[in-house]
This record gives sequence, C-alpha cells and structure tokens, in this order.
Amino acid sequence: MRRTAKTICLRFIFYTFVIFYRFDINGFVTGFGNPDWERTHEAASQTSPVVSALVDGGATCVGKTVVDEMSFGVSGENRHYGTPTNFVSPARIPGGSCSGAAVAVAAKLVDFSLGVDTVGGVRQPAGHCGIFGFRPSYGAVSHLGIIPISTSFDTVGWFAMDPSVLHRVGQVLLQGQFAVQRNPRNVIIADDCFQLSKIPIQRLTQVVIRSTENLFGKQVLKHEKLSDYIASRVPSLKAFDSNKSNGDPKFSSLRSLASIMQLLRRHEFSHNHFDWINTVKPTLDPLISAQVQEKLELADKDINNFVAVKNELRSALNALLKDDGVLVIPTVCSPPPKLGSKELSSEDYLITEFSLTALASISGCCQVVIPLGLYENYPVSVSLMAKHGGDRFLLDTLKTMHSSLLNKLADEAGKSKTSNDVSKEAAAEIAKEKVNTIERFMLVV
Repeated sequence: MRRTAKTICLRFIFYTFVIFYRFDINGFVTGFGNPDWERTHEAASQTSPVVSALVDGGATCVGKTVVDEMSFGVSGENRHYGTPTNFVSPARIPGGSCSGAAVAVAAKLVDFSLGVDTVGGVRQPAGHCGIFGFRPSYGAVSHLGIIPISTSFDTVGWFAMDPSVLHRVGQVLLQGQFAVQRNPRNVIIADDCFQLSKIPIQRLTQVVIRSTENLFGKQVLKHEKLSDYIASRVPSLKAFDSNKSNGDPKFSSLRSLASIMQLLRRHEFSHNHFDWINTVKPTLDPLISAQVQEKLELADKDINNFVAVKNELRSALNALLKDDGVLVIPTVCSPPPKLGSKELSSEDYLITEFSLTALASISGCCQVVIPLGLYENYPVSVSLMAKHGGDRFLLDTLKTMHSSLLNKLADEAGKSKTSNDVSKEAAAEIAKEKVNTIERFMLVV
C-alpha cells in the first residue's frame, strides 16, 4: 500500500516525544544548559518548524530535556540542572550534549526524542545509553528555531528505542516520499576504525557481518582502511599540520579530521556567542569555560582550507558508498566513562572519540546508531553511514536488517548470560531514577 501523509499521521497520533532544550517553543525561553542564559534572554516568539511538523503529524510533545552546559560537552553532565542518569549504567556518563533526550527514551518515558548533533551530540548519547540514534545528512532537516553552536555542523537528529519509530520520524521530517526500498550492494567494514575501539572487534563486527551474509550474501561485504582512503582522496588535509594530532600515524587522517572539527566548532561558537559570554560573564563549569571563554579567530586561509576538506571528504565518501553502499564503523571508541572522570578532559580521549564522529560531521553524510546489547554490563553499538542524501536508504536498510541483527545477537548472547541483563545494583538505581527523571530532567511545556 502506498504511504500517504494521512497514514503517517494515524501512525503518529499516539506517539509522545521530548525535545532537546535548544529548540524554540513559542512563549518559552530557549535554554542552553546555563541559568545565566535563561535570565538574560526573552521567550521565543515562534516554535521550531521541526517541532511543529511532528506535532502537526499527530505526535505530542511533553517536555524539554537537560543539555550539557552551552551544549559544548561530551559527557552529558550539568552542574546547574543535574546529570540525567544513564539508564543502563548509572555510575557512567549518559553522553552529551543531548543527554536528557537520550535518557528519556532509554527510560521509556517517551517514544522518541529530538536532539541536535554537532560533533556527536546525538550519536554519542545513543551509543552510551544503548538506543537507536539518527543523524541525517547535513541540511536534510531544517535547523531553524534552534540555538546555533556551529552552523557548519549543526544537524537535527532523533532517538528511539524502536527502529520502526526512528523510521517513522524520518517519514515526517525528511522531505519528499520514501522511494522503493533498495537493499545495499556494498557493506564496507572500516577495519582501522574498529582498531580504535576498546571493545573487542569481533564483538562489534560479527553480528553485522553474519546478518549481512544472511540477508544480502557474502559478495556485498568489503573491507577498507578508511584512514588511508581518506588520505588519498582528501588532498587538502595535507595543508593541515597533522603534527598537532599526536598518536599512531596510521590514524593520522582521522585524527586530523577530528582536530579540524574541534577548531571550526570553537571558531563558529565564538562567532555566535562570545559577545554574550564577554558581557554577561556567566558562571560556567571549568571544563566548558576552558573551551569557550577565549575567542578563537581563524585566518581566512584556514577557514577556506577547512571548507575544502569538507567538500573533498563528502565527495570521497559519496564515491566510496555510491547510492547503495553503507559504511560500518564503531559509534564510540570506549564504554561510557565514569561520572566526573578525569578521562573526559583528556585530549587523547576527545581526539579519539572525535576521530569517529568527525566522519559524518565534516562530510555531512547520514549515520544511524544501532545498539548491540551489552558487553561487560556496558552498552555497545555500531553505526552505519550512507552517502550525503542517502537518509531514506539508510533508514530502510536499518529496518531490513534489524530482525536479522537481533537473531544473530541472540545467538551470540546465548553462549553466556543474555546481553540485555542489567546488574541488580544498576536495576535498583534505575528504579529510583525512573520515579524522578521527569521532575529533574524535563521541563514540561
């Protein structure tokens, strides 16, 4: 049966969702994870068109959620409003910046939630909380009506526990009709990216490989050393001083991308918000303050080179993936660190994590996070990427693969205790947290 707008609305009518605090809602001050920001800003005069589209589609928005301060962290911690508790690993970070939005879905308080992914703000919390997350192609969904961080990277994304819900949100927000579903003809494992992960490679890749072979045949599987491919296809990276990124030289192009992403985000954040910070002098968490208090100005030649890198990387990945290929990478490099961990301020931790998130952020390609149960009681996941503009194809591919992935995951889990078990201690913390999550982490609108 052909999908129609009416059909989508009927399917959507019973869904509830929450939104990341940076979305405008008419009549409410748009928050930024900092009370000084709320104190010095007026209420929004109109609602974000993305939120309006979902409400018009039949869903009910029930609240706003906590964000990292100034939406600039990666942990999800907020000293002013509290840190949303990771539903699966309460002693660990939920991931940022969309921590509250991810936790609300993981706790099954709502069907889905909206966030904004700049350098990983949707993907990292999805990975750390064990839920599905989607970052669309850059520009595929309107980013009007949100507080900007970095206009080169800001992308509206969403979370869900159920891939069919993730897909239906895409039907509403992605422009145009979903085309006839196509199966991938190339499933490319980025071998070197998995070498960055602290989770055993086999634990992450075998489920995807076996599912792919079962659904599409062995012939579609390929392997790629992505860092080498990028180094050969993105010549403007050579103008960037890779010596600024210490570490294994075989990952140099990935680490250079991560450094470029960090610099451009800081530059654009300064352009958008430094005058306010300099005038108001808000009380900021030291980790955030160290990154945003000083204005960062980049030379025109550096900005032009970064733009060239963005364009070349998009062309390179589009050429690799074509219209019917997906790239398989880890979502994050390590299990979620402990709350308050010094690791979170480590440059090596950040540059390694950003080596993965920079691929979609800089290229603008779409990426979906797929949870794969638990490893040593921590959520693990993989991500699939498709070419820029391949959003519907990627969501269709997830829908096709999901049942097979669950079956292969069950086969693996059957050899030990089930991958969905949570420790008794964690379960007790979850039970307590679920009672007050709405009060602590959502402002009902």
